[in-house]
Amino acid sequence: MSDPKKKTFNLGVLRRVLARVGPYKARFRLTGFVVIVLALLAPIRPYLIQIAIDDKMKAGDHHGLLMILLSVVGIIIVEALLQFFQTYMANWVAQSVTLDMRSQLYEHVVKFKLRYFDKTPVGALVTRLVSDIDGIARVFSDGVLTITGDLLRLVVVIVYMFYVNWLLALLVLIPVPILIWATKAFQKAMKSAFVDVRNQVSKMNVFVQEHVTGMAIVQIFNREKREKDKFQVLNKQHMKAHIRTVWAFSIFFPVVELLSALSVAILLWLGIKEVVDGEFTLGVLLAFILYVFMIYRPIRQLADRFTTLQEGMVNAERVFKVFDTEASIQDTGTLDPGKLNGDIILKNVWFAYDDQLVDKSEKGWILKDINLEVKAGQTIAFVGATGAGKSSIINLISRFYEFQHGSISLDGVDVKSMSLESVRREVAVVLQDVFLFSDSIYKNVTLHDPTISKEQVIEAAKAVGAHDFIKLLPKQYDYDVRERGGMLSAGQRQLLAFIRAYVYNPSILVLDEATSSVDSESEELIQTAINKLTKGRTSIVIAHRLSTIQEADMIVVLDKGEIVERGTHTELLAKGGNYKRLFELQFQEA
Repeated sequence: MSDPKKKTFNLGVLRRVLARVGPYKARFRLTGFVVIVLALLAPIRPYLIQIAIDDKMKAGDHHGLLMILLSVVGIIIVEALLQFFQTYMANWVAQSVTLDMRSQLYEHVVKFKLRYFDKTPVGALVTRLVSDIDGIARVFSDGVLTITGDLLRLVVVIVYMFYVNWLLALLVLIPVPILIWATKAFQKAMKSAFVDVRNQVSKMNVFVQEHVTGMAIVQIFNREKREKDKFQVLNKQHMKAHIRTVWAFSIFFPVVELLSALSVAILLWLGIKEVVDGEFTLGVLLAFILYVFMIYRPIRQLADRFTTLQEGMVNAERVFKVFDTEASIQDTGTLDPGKLNGDIILKNVWFAYDDQLVDKSEKGWILKDINLEVKAGQTIAFVGATGAGKSSIINLISRFYEFQHGSISLDGVDVKSMSLESVRREVAVVLQDVFLFSDSIYKNVTLHDPTISKEQVIEAAKAVGAHDFIKLLPKQYDYDVRERGGMLSAGQRQLLAFIRAYVYNPSILVLDEATSSVDSESEELIQTAINKLTKGRTSIVIAHRLSTIQEADMIVVLDKGEIVERGTHTELLAKGGNYKRLFELQFQEA
């Protein structure tokens, strides 16, 4: 993000924002035309009043006065209608642009590698997608067009004032250089303040999101008061950031009022004498007083508009920073082999979270020279200590991460030559921590896929043994499980994950610690579900409980990113290596 001390306004960011108006260019230009018309109409009313005083009243022309009065009323009505049109159309364009931006940003974010979400607070992303993009909307509704209209109105009025009487115009503009200096200082102060405000808003969003999600931990460990104190600190910092903006406003606006009063005072002091001496008329003097207010009022409004524009630029910089983040898996593959048999081959695979890591002798490799072949229909199990690389392998097969060296193929087709959609359609992952949305059981299973009927979901629930507990719930398959499935037990959430996998009918099933956090009764149900799900398809199982994988066709033991042993349960016990030590340790604990 740009340093507010170095640059009060970023034209590059403004150009990027305005480029987004492309699909709505016609309406945007029409609104701009209305802005120009309103600016050109600005000096007409004072001019008509000048004619009414100097010509019609002096000549006693009552009919002429009436016509001028009706003309003024007509101009006011036209200006009101044009102002309505400008406001409506500017806001329509603003909302349309931000609708597109929010959709495009969300589409961009959902393609990021999982590593990005591991490192980025959820609250920060929520701020970018919601409040920051709302701020960009004001660039169009209250920013660019309105500022252009105010500036154009100023130019038209000042040019007309010089045309009528250049001496009076110069007198009126005496305080303007001071006003320009004050406006620049105000802009600089507001730029810095708004950067601080947006940063504090983001910090508060992150804190609230994390602590509401983790409220159970806060209450279990009796940390309510401590967390309240931490929030109070953030809240005060947020208040101080806003006070800085209030402080700038509270100084600038009185300065504008003082300078406008000074212009009127100069005008009256010198103008009345000139009227008495006959140098110019009372109508001209009165028109110039109106012109003074027409100059200073837009200047005061311009400060508000520039503040809005600067806030929008701060928001835009933060949003474009996410747009410019290249953290997506490259979906360059075009092949879609259709339904797979389930053959998997990993050949000389090296993987690190650092995409820049190339030299195999450097530190930081998570997986090192992995070679593995899985035949269609086999069940293979990965075991090893935490951090050994078990989950990394399945993330590479599912293409949630990119590997730096080697190759991975499904049915002999390189995964990088396949489209992401075709890979993930054929690989289903059941995680240890099942995430459920605040929605019905049916929609949590189908994930709003219209091709999956409720009958299919019921059939899948019966197959995995979940139908009995769902029948006991209010509304059954239409039961709202609430956020993160909080109304269900860990075992019930796990069974719903199995229903998901069942209805999507994948060629390759991955079970990542699927039984590690459930009770014995739920584990028995889940083990039955596993047996049905794995039947006839390639299955990869990650498990700490070695008792659940003894029937696997192959068990692979990982240590520090390398395969150290492989074989059946009996073969590995006979070797007397790492697997036997892990098995004996768990057997003793049991």
